[in-house]
Amino acid sequence: MRKPRAHGNPAFGVLAAILACTSIFPALVQAALPAENADDWTLRKETDNIKVYTIDQDDSSFQAFKAEALMDTSMENLMAVMVNPKSCVEWVHNCTQSHAFGDGHFHDRYAYSVNNMPWPVADRDYVLRIRTQGEQTTGEVVMELNAVPDRREEVDGLVRVDRSDTLYRFIPEGDKTRMVWIQHTEPNGAIPGWLVNTLLVDIPVKSMEQLERVTRKERYQDHTLVYGDEGKLIDVVPSAQSGDD
Repeated sequence: MRKPRAHGNPAFGVLAAILACTSIFPALVQAALPAENADDWTLRKETDNIKVYTIDQDDSSFQAFKAEALMDTSMENLMAVMVNPKSCVEWVHNCTQSHAFGDGHFHDRYAYSVNNMPWPVADRDYVLRIRTQGEQTTGEVVMELNAVPDRREEVDGLVRVDRSDTLYRFIPEGDKTRMVWIQHTEPNGAIPGWLVNTLLVDIPVKSMEQLERVTRKERYQDHTLVYGDEGKLIDVVPSAQSGDD
């Protein structure tokens, strides 16, 4: 069985939204956040292959969002992007820097990112704990990203986001992959909720469209998902390193 490597995950620097939901990985789900199949989701935008929904949060002036897309890319290519600590800047809208830090392993690790905000609003930075699980029997992969602001010192000129929860769920469908992205973020500082709520619908659309393009880059081709003896995902590696015959 291959030993998991440490990874940082890119996908975080978004302005607002949610985590939650019904999943085959209940240990990752936080019941206080909206469920993926909740009745109150409102469809806000639909493109050729992306749907974006929003939902009010009882304890917040900022809405959560859910974005769903059937992406014309393989699970292997998508996960190759997701485990790259610096790929946030390639696809997440307004993400300007990202890197892994600290000790960690494939299933539980930490990352830092910065999200650009329009003047005169100060840029936000994120300190995130990222947990990943995958099942060989279904091929599904779930990633949970939660803000842990106290794990790094604050940076002058940036506003630290102290509450952010995100769920990515990837489901293989032939040679394509269905992605579900649920997130809720409190951007902190003096940003009115109504302003964030008017902007957050376009963020996942732009990001997911860019993600599909990024997965076609040469460096994200020819990767393999590595599973352990119990059928649990333990790594994502270039195919030449997978040990397969």
